[in-house]
Amino acid sequence: MFTHLHVHTEYSLFDGFSRLKEIVHRTSELNMDSLAITDHGGLYGAVDFYKFSKEANIKPIIGCEVYVAKRGHLDKTFEDKTPYHLTLLARNSVGYKNLVKLLTTAHLDGFYYKPRIDRTLLEQYHEGITVLSGCPSGEVSKLISLGQIDEAKKCASWFKERFHPHYYLEIMRHGKVENLDLINEGLLQISKDLDIPIVATNDSHYTKKEDARLQDILLCIHTNTNINDAKRLRFLEDSYYIKSEEEMSLLFNDLPEALANTTKISDECTFEFSLNETHMPKYPIPNSLSADDYLKNLTHKMIESSDLEFNESEYKRLEYELEVIKQTGYANYFLVVQDITKFARKEGILFTVRGSAAASITLFNLGITDINPVEHSLVFERFLNPERREMPDIDIDFQDDRRHEIMNYLVSTYGNKNVAQIITFGTLGARASLRDSGRALGMPYAEVDKIAKLVTDRSGTPLETIVNSSGDLLSLYQSDTNIRQLVDTASGLEGLTRHSSTHAAGVVVSDQALDDFIPLQRTTNNTNMSMTQYHASGVESLGLLKLDILGLSNLTILSNTIELIKESSKTELNLSEIPLNDKKTFELLSSGNTVGVFQLESAGMTKYIKKLKPNSISDLAAMIALYRPGPMEQIDSFIESKHGSKKVIYPDERLTHILEETYGIIVYQDQVLLITQAFAGYSLGEADIVRKAMGKKIPDIMLKERKRFISGAIKQGNSKEKAEQIFDLIEPFAGYAFNKAHSVSYAMVSYWTAYFKANYLIEYMTSLMNVFQDNQTKLKTAIEECRRLQLTVAPPNINSSLTSFSIHTNSNNKQKNIEFGLSSIKNVGSLASNPIIIERNQNGNYTSITDFFTRVDTSSLNRKTIESLIMAGAFDEFSNRQGLLQIIGQLVALGQSETSRRNSGQTSLFNLLGEEIENPLTKIEIPDIIASNSENRIWELELLGIQMTTNQTLDNYTKEIPSTMISSLEELNDTLIDQKIELIGQILNINERTTKQNKSFVVATIELIHGSIDIYIWNSTAQDIQELWTIGAVMLISGTLKKFNDSLTIHYSKARRYIEGSNDFTISDNTPLHKNGVKKPTPTTNNNSPLNRLVIRIQDQNNYSESYKMLHTIKQILIASPGKDDIQLNIVKEDKETSLIWPTIKIDANPTLLAQISQILSKGDSVNIQEKLT
Repeated sequence: MFTHLHVHTEYSLFDGFSRLKEIVHRTSELNMDSLAITDHGGLYGAVDFYKFSKEANIKPIIGCEVYVAKRGHLDKTFEDKTPYHLTLLARNSVGYKNLVKLLTTAHLDGFYYKPRIDRTLLEQYHEGITVLSGCPSGEVSKLISLGQIDEAKKCASWFKERFHPHYYLEIMRHGKVENLDLINEGLLQISKDLDIPIVATNDSHYTKKEDARLQDILLCIHTNTNINDAKRLRFLEDSYYIKSEEEMSLLFNDLPEALANTTKISDECTFEFSLNETHMPKYPIPNSLSADDYLKNLTHKMIESSDLEFNESEYKRLEYELEVIKQTGYANYFLVVQDITKFARKEGILFTVRGSAAASITLFNLGITDINPVEHSLVFERFLNPERREMPDIDIDFQDDRRHEIMNYLVSTYGNKNVAQIITFGTLGARASLRDSGRALGMPYAEVDKIAKLVTDRSGTPLETIVNSSGDLLSLYQSDTNIRQLVDTASGLEGLTRHSSTHAAGVVVSDQALDDFIPLQRTTNNTNMSMTQYHASGVESLGLLKLDILGLSNLTILSNTIELIKESSKTELNLSEIPLNDKKTFELLSSGNTVGVFQLESAGMTKYIKKLKPNSISDLAAMIALYRPGPMEQIDSFIESKHGSKKVIYPDERLTHILEETYGIIVYQDQVLLITQAFAGYSLGEADIVRKAMGKKIPDIMLKERKRFISGAIKQGNSKEKAEQIFDLIEPFAGYAFNKAHSVSYAMVSYWTAYFKANYLIEYMTSLMNVFQDNQTKLKTAIEECRRLQLTVAPPNINSSLTSFSIHTNSNNKQKNIEFGLSSIKNVGSLASNPIIIERNQNGNYTSITDFFTRVDTSSLNRKTIESLIMAGAFDEFSNRQGLLQIIGQLVALGQSETSRRNSGQTSLFNLLGEEIENPLTKIEIPDIIASNSENRIWELELLGIQMTTNQTLDNYTKEIPSTMISSLEELNDTLIDQKIELIGQILNINERTTKQNKSFVVATIELIHGSIDIYIWNSTAQDIQELWTIGAVMLISGTLKKFNDSLTIHYSKARRYIEGSNDFTISDNTPLHKNGVKKPTPTTNNNSPLNRLVIRIQDQNNYSESYKMLHTIKQILIASPGKDDIQLNIVKEDKETSLIWPTIKIDANPTLLAQISQILSKGDSVNIQEKLT
């Protein structure tokens, strides 16, 4: 019997194509009873491979193709870039442990392009490992190919001495491999000379022969090349697959011992994972108590020492839970989590549980959750089920800005070697596989992009299913051979493991060094912690404790809000002490004022919250559970029933107490459990198993559980018909009903955020903006919400702004407002802003722009930073932005000179004279150049994410508009959806896009008062866009208000530019309009009136700032005179004249305009009107 001992899977991320299940299935198909995997440099797929093999009755052999440094594994110079390859197999548990040690050291210490070990490490960790000499990149093979046969023998002798009798010379027979025949000849000679056994392997990189093409595509993707590149890295023939025993026997018919040795090695490899053991970290327990006794004592002590007043049912529940925890052996788990949360409370780090953990009164008692599960009717078995025996998840959200402190505490408490983050793997989705395949096939980007855009983002849906359900895509697939090749290739690659990264939350903690069980490597987020090579379920399978230490920004917002309240009013608030019946909070929610409220701020959720008018945490929890695909259709019934406009109907009167809270509607998984218990006599543990089976929708299991449920219901005295009715009712809900503990936990966070917004608005909004200062969309929304609530947000100011958003008192009206932080400006971080603030605090406000650059240490202020501060308005109290930009070079030079002088300890004569004489070195003339409001607003949008300067244009126009015309974003709401509306606004941006059907359309972003909205323009020609839709133009628009993905948009029907001073706000009347807003003339007998062209001739003086100023002024004059005439620019430079047509602006070329332009031009420039031929 032959065994494959050199096999690469998809976890050889560079060149492995074989999926684990497929390779195990193929081995079984070929009637082979064992299989090894030897991925490059890691054991990533080992646990899953082991499980799949056991299910298929295949013996799994765990191995790895390691990289061996040519010198020491700590040597990292250019000559160490190309290590040797070596195949290692774990024979037993000692061998597996040593293999893990080798790989961990390779990644943590020896990584240099590849994770590397060396001979010293091999000698140290040799026991229990079988060694094969490797592929042609192995050390022995390399020496043979270089003609160094004596050195090759020395190398083989070294391995034989240390690993005998478990060292083998690896013979491969592939075609078109350079020097392979020479290598094999040398290996056979060394085998004979040194009495080292040989073994036959096939370097498998894909499962079946026909997969060779897809593996070639995969190599192209990882090497960023395509199949048309003849010099690309590739396998030159198709023999690298799982060959049958017959094929291998034919290939090695002259070396039967090489084949027989595969069986010998397989028989010697007896390692098995211990999947039933647990390796919980040991909580330090005093007085030699057991973990169970200590946990029990601790819970009772907590009751005695706190304000908890447990009633009889709560005591009974606590004792029951403690007994289940004892039976399942998880007391240490609870104690470890209690220790973490105790540390968090001590350090003032906010946290809350998510998931089912809030269903445990033990966790409530220990202070891990603030939710009493008895009060909220939460089912413990949904969290920890003694009949399912799975480790429960205690997932905890910590405020995300202090999550690292929790990680550091874990490491300091349990040891760096006992704590690690968890790896996660990204796979090729449908759209990504199309794009990657297209590049590898050498297809034009536009062609691939067109197909990729036809693929909808349905996570997990196979590409084949998407194609068959899409008429346009299916038609292209069937009619175009290139598209068919692309889709077929992408389908073949779809789902493959593509890359590894660090799990956002997962942390593993053990009672001993982790590399006794699992291989470790560096994290991908550059922390000091290591990372497992097994994913989360693999880690849990080995009995290790996995904790989800998550970061939640809303907790950071709450924490910062509490600190601001403490600073401003000396009031110390605690979340657990906040009243849960606050009238202002529920009024805020009922009004739909939910921007910035956790889980409730989307447009859809806001709409339902307004309808619901919640008055309890229970209402909020139910809405969080219902607002998802599936149960969402029950929301209206829930709301109507709450308000009494719809009669509550229960499926059976015996279920009233279970469904009363949710008005007869099944909302929670807990209700499914309780119904199953009440109606069919299940224990809650059994009911949870049924719920889980229902969620998976496996037909055989469902049929079995249906029969069991009906039988149990009949025994409880119910009819078969009623039993079938109830089962049919709960079956779909089990799949999408929500975990109630999770809903209640998140409802608490929602309530807290709403409470602070309702009662401490300025502190809450300040904290909200600080957390989201790097998210322009959320920051803009928050600022617009402040404006709506008449809470002033002031622009950045060099003399008052702090690093982040802060609360200030206006010196004029004594009103509090929020001021932009300096680090909130794009390109200005805390490293740049801190020295500015420190100097200001020490020596007072800056008195001028030169005073600023004379005093501040500019070593952390580069030109881009200074430019951003100017353009964002931070220096507005000193001068106009455009003027400061003209002298930025002088300002930078001044700052550098003064900083250098201070650092060198020099003092100038002018410093010695003090203020008696002005220092000419700091006297800088600021040009009298005024930036327009439009320029300021463009800069602010880019650097602050929102425009702070008032749009004077819109303000002026909107004073005159009719009441039926919309000018403010606040006037748009859900009541206007699908209705025709008219509005006035200014064009901010224009983007051309393409539909999935490859049809072009345009999205114009229109600025209104207090915000902006996107206008979707369909069926417009390029000329339409150029003539009408130009940035900066004020538009009168008619269209239909639509809603998509909770965002309001307008579908355009007609529009025209507003003509300044006309007071004409009609979009259409009896006189048709040109698209540029000018009325068409009444037809006359002479309709041959010529079209004109304005020709502007300008000398290029090589003065960028002056040219920019002049062209900008000209453009503003031209925009103010819309019409149908062209503009031609003639640029004269060094006796060469270049003519350009200004395509985006059409004007009315008239004498008044000619005079205005003439006044702007310099000497030697000219402007005239020419008749254009038609």
